[in-house]
Amino acid sequence: MLAPWLPLLEWWFGSAEAPTEVVKAREKLWFGKNTANDTEARERFGALVEQALAGGLTEWAETPEGWLALILLLDQLPRMIHRDTPQAFAGDQRARTLVQHGLKLGRDQHLNPLERTFIYLVLEHSEDLDVQNQAIACFSGLLPLLPATDRDYFRQSLDYAERHQAIIARFGRFPHRNEILGRPSTAEEIEFLKEPGSRF
Repeated sequence: MLAPWLPLLEWWFGSAEAPTEVVKAREKLWFGKNTANDTEARERFGALVEQALAGGLTEWAETPEGWLALILLLDQLPRMIHRDTPQAFAGDQRARTLVQHGLKLGRDQHLNPLERTFIYLVLEHSEDLDVQNQAIACFSGLLPLLPATDRDYFRQSLDYAERHQAIIARFGRFPHRNEILGRPSTAEEIEFLKEPGSRF
């Protein structure tokens, strides 16, 4: 019997093997707003996302691949299925707990570098500066594992982590989430949000 998380991992990462080919094939699924992708995520995996958000599927975290898939259900897919609503961030706390526990066990070491970026993205999504610093350390640790020809995406990932960290260091939170979460913005945050690249 196939592991229950395999369809999700196959959908997310595709069938290519080289990191550059995977990125080329799947980057439009991973990043940016696309209604068709959001709809497909909801139709194919919405029930699993709701189970994960409700605290279920704990047994998935017992293997590195299942752990990765559960984290995708808590961190990435809610941002698609519940885009621009508070529910988009509903899985963040559980995802962080799972990530921190898994990192202590070395589960990330059993995943390939590209898969690991989606573990470390959970840290990058945190509004805690210490966790942001941890994200930078994790992304930095990936670069030496890769040949020079495969490093572009990973350098970009590190750059994004550093940009996220700078925002948390400055504001203690992500200002672009304020409207969605019903948080009042400060005058400085309002000015910042007028700048290019201030929203993720």
